[in-house]
Amino acid sequence: MNTRSAAFAGSWYPGSKKACEREIRAFLDEEPHPDLAGRHLVGGIVPHAGWYFSGSIACAVIHGLSLSDPPDVVALFGMHLHPGSPFYLMTEGAWETPFGELPVASDLAGALAERFRFTIEGKARFTPDNTIELQLPFVKYFFKNVRVVTIGAPPAGKTPAMARTLVSLAREMGLSLKVIGSTDLTHYGMNYGFTPKGAGPAALSWVTGENDRRFIEAVLAMDPEAVIREGTAHQNACCAGAAASAVAAAKALGAVRAEAIAYATSHDKHPAESFVGYVGIVFE
Repeated sequence: MNTRSAAFAGSWYPGSKKACEREIRAFLDEEPHPDLAGRHLVGGIVPHAGWYFSGSIACAVIHGLSLSDPPDVVALFGMHLHPGSPFYLMTEGAWETPFGELPVASDLAGALAERFRFTIEGKARFTPDNTIELQLPFVKYFFKNVRVVTIGAPPAGKTPAMARTLVSLAREMGLSLKVIGSTDLTHYGMNYGFTPKGAGPAALSWVTGENDRRFIEAVLAMDPEAVIREGTAHQNACCAGAAASAVAAAKALGAVRAEAIAYATSHDKHPAESFVGYVGIVFE
């Protein structure tokens, strides 16, 4: 199979099946998140830092999505893009994960590529990207026989329409679908060239209580256009297009509400003047 090699295994997350499973079991044993069993969840928002920093949040969301209505396809939206970037897509092959290959839903991806212009990626030509790859071991572990569609989604006006079209195409093909948007929140500090509130406790309080909160509220309002505006205007999401795609797709799948199930920052694990925010959100 035309398999895209993992670029971050063994560094940003464990490189072996045994180590990944041990880490996932540890995440599931951490402080409890809301019980998501029995709820009709169609999608979510996950962070994408190394598993040490944000893996437990991503794991909680993806595990929650797996507790009901197993889908034929999981669509993952991500990539660090700007408003003028193209869409990115794999239309065939598979992704390498420590749990085995995760095949692309080539029928659905190919149909989407006929509707929108994409930069097509594959085994030999791709941009190494943590935003999607770090979610794939969770997807493979919790959804045993699923296929994926992985999409780089810029924070642009055309992006929500692309996500809604994906849902329409899946319905036409008789494929059940769940959707995941991958984004971290405010990247604050000298390491990221963003220090509007200086340094110290006041800066951390502003990020957690105001700047990140603004973006989270836009997602909870399930307004994809507002999500894009908020992320691009206030630097409180590195992948606002991915989050907006997940919101638009989740609404097209019938979601009527969103819930934040976890929030943290890298400062919680490693206190420093530069830090990043993370949120886990589910749509039902």
